[in-house]
Amino acid sequence: MRWVRSGPHRELVLDWVFLVGVLLKALDGLVELVVGIPALFITKVQLIALAHALTSGELAEDPHDLIANLILHEAGKLGAAALVIGGIYLVVHGAVKVAIVAALFVGSTRIYPWAVGALTALLIVQIVDLTARFSVGVLLLSVLDAIIIALTLREWHHRRSLRDVVRARMPWLTRLRRSRSPAG
Repeated sequence: MRWVRSGPHRELVLDWVFLVGVLLKALDGLVELVVGIPALFITKVQLIALAHALTSGELAEDPHDLIANLILHEAGKLGAAALVIGGIYLVVHGAVKVAIVAALFVGSTRIYPWAVGALTALLIVQIVDLTARFSVGVLLLSVLDAIIIALTLREWHHRRSLRDVVRARMPWLTRLRRSRSPAG
C-alpha cells in the first residue's frame, strides 16, 4: 500500500473514490425515490401481497430462508402511517441526494459548501436513526456519506468541480462527447 501514500497515486485513488462515491450517492438517491414514491400510495394489503410475490420463489426452495421470512414478517408489521412516514423520509432523502449530485455535476465549486451541509444534515439524521435502532445498511450508508463529505471538502479545497475530476480521470468521456456533437 506504499504506492497509495505517494503523491500522484494517492490523488488518483482519492479522485476515483470521490467519483465512485458520488455515483453511489446518486444511485442510492434514485433507489430511495423509486421505493419511497410508491410507499406513499401503497396499502398494507398491497405491501403484503408484494412481499409474498417477491419471496414466494425463494420460500418454495427453502421454507426456512431467513431473509425471505424476515421480509414477510416486517411487511406484516408495518402500518399505514409507517408506510407514509417511511415514504416521505425516502422521497426527501433521495431527492436531496439526487439534487446534490446534479448540482455538483452541473455547478461549480460554490455548490460544495451547500452539498457538505446537506450531506452532513442527512448524516446526522442517519446517526440518530442508528442510535435508535441499529442497521448494517444505515451504518454503511453513513460511512459512505462521511467519506463523500471528506472528499467533497478535499475537492473544494483544491477548487476542482466534479466535472474537472471527471475530465481528469475519464478523458475518453470528453472525447466521446465531442465526437458525438453535431459540430464534431
